[in-house]
Amino acid sequence: MTDPKTYLGPAEEKMQMAVEFLDEALAHIRAGKANPKILDSVRVSYYGSMAPISNVANVSVPDARTIVITPWEKAMFKEIEKAIINSEIGITPENNGEVIRLNIPPLTEERRKMLVKQSKAEAEQAKISVRNARRDAIEGLKKAIKQGMPEDVEKDAEATAQKLHDKFLKRIDELFAAKEKEILTV
Repeated sequence: MTDPKTYLGPAEEKMQMAVEFLDEALAHIRAGKANPKILDSVRVSYYGSMAPISNVANVSVPDARTIVITPWEKAMFKEIEKAIINSEIGITPENNGEVIRLNIPPLTEERRKMLVKQSKAEAEQAKISVRNARRDAIEGLKKAIKQGMPEDVEKDAEATAQKLHDKFLKRIDELFAAKEKEILTV
């Protein structure tokens, strides 16, 4: 007899990963506030290899609208500046020879609505992943009946899969609501 956990365990893991991926994706959406995570995708050439900015400089947020980058080596100023300008961040860096400043401009109403739409699309992708994990678990459970699993055990496991689904969808909705509030707060 097959254990229902062999289907529910991987499903829960996939659902958890979908929520974590959404959390990470939402953190990279610029909401008008300074967040060092927007620099995570920017890579600089450092001794022949591409490295994230956080590996070659100190990144700090002194206030809500500024990110300050302090390179550990003077030679990295030009590399970091060039990488930021060539990235998709859309912010022009200011270099005073000591530090590189990124001033986050306030968002327009139109841009805010676009970011909410982008966040909603990310949340919907996460929901699809959670639904797919539930579907896979239920399909596996139905096949397990043919391999000798009792029907009542399968029905209980199916209910558990639905509860997991509902729990993770609620978490996705909470993450989206928090991001939407952050974006729309002026």
